[in-house]
Amino acid sequence: MKAAESFSRAFASNNNLGRTDHRHTAAKCWAIIGQPDSAFYQLQKTVKAGFFQNHMVLTLDSQLVSLHNDARWPELVALAKSQEPTRDPNLDSNLVNTLDSVYFTDQADRSGINDVVQKYGMESPEVRALWKKISLQDSINLIKVKTILDKQGWLGADIVGQQGNSTLFLVIQHADLATQEKYLPMMRDAVKNRKASAADLALLEDRVALGKGKKQIYGSQVGMSKKTGQYYVFAMEDPANVDKRRAEVGLGPMIEYAKYFKIDWSLEQYEKDIALNR
Repeated sequence: MKAAESFSRAFASNNNLGRTDHRHTAAKCWAIIGQPDSAFYQLQKTVKAGFFQNHMVLTLDSQLVSLHNDARWPELVALAKSQEPTRDPNLDSNLVNTLDSVYFTDQADRSGINDVVQKYGMESPEVRALWKKISLQDSINLIKVKTILDKQGWLGADIVGQQGNSTLFLVIQHADLATQEKYLPMMRDAVKNRKASAADLALLEDRVALGKGKKQIYGSQVGMSKKTGQYYVFAMEDPANVDKRRAEVGLGPMIEYAKYFKIDWSLEQYEKDIALNR
C-alpha cells in the first residue's frame, strides 16, 4: 500500500506527470493490494504512452493476474496490441523476442520488492527469499545477454529495438561487479556510437564506482538506511554540482529523482544522511 501511495504522491506533485516505467510499477502495486481501479488507471496511461513494445509483457505479468477477470482487461490488452509499433524489418526478430523475455523476467519480481520490504522488513526471510529468486533469474538472463554481447557487441535500437537495447543495460547493471567492469568500456563505446543511452551509462558508472569503494558521480544509487529504515542517496563526488552532471547525460534533477524514494533532497540533508550511515 505504501509503495503504491508513494507513486501517486510523486505523480501528483509533478502535475500528474511521471515516467511510464514508474506508472507500470505503480499499477502492479495497486493490483497486488486489490485496487483494480487505480491499477487500470496507471496501466491505461502506460499503454497509451507506448510502453509495451510487445503486449505479451503485459499479459504474462504474474503481478497483474488479479486483473484478468475484470471486463477492462481484454480491452486493455487489445489497446496494447494496437499500440505495438510496426516492427522494423531491419530488426533482428529472434534477438528482439529473446530480449523482450529477458526484460520481463528482469523486472517481474523487482517491481514488488518494496512492498515485501514494507510488509516484512529489510532483513526478513521473505525479502531474502525474494532476492534469492531474483538472483537466480539474473544469472539466467546474464548468460543470454553475455552471449549476445560477446558475439555481436553492444547492439543498438536499430537492431534490437529500444526496449531490447535498454535490456542489455539492465542485465549488466544487475550483474556482479566483475561483469559490470568487463562490459563498461563496451557500453562507453556504444554511447559514443549512439548505440546506447548516456543516461543508462551514468547509472552503470555510478554502480561500478560504488562497487569499487569510490563515490558515485550522478547520484543514481540509493539505499535503505539500517538505522532509520528510510532511503538515502549514497556518497557522491561534488554533490553541489550533481544536477549539472545529470543534465549533461539526460537525467532529471535530484530533487525530482529523490521523490520516487520519498527522500527530501537538499545538500544539507544529504550530508546528514551520509554522516549518519557511515
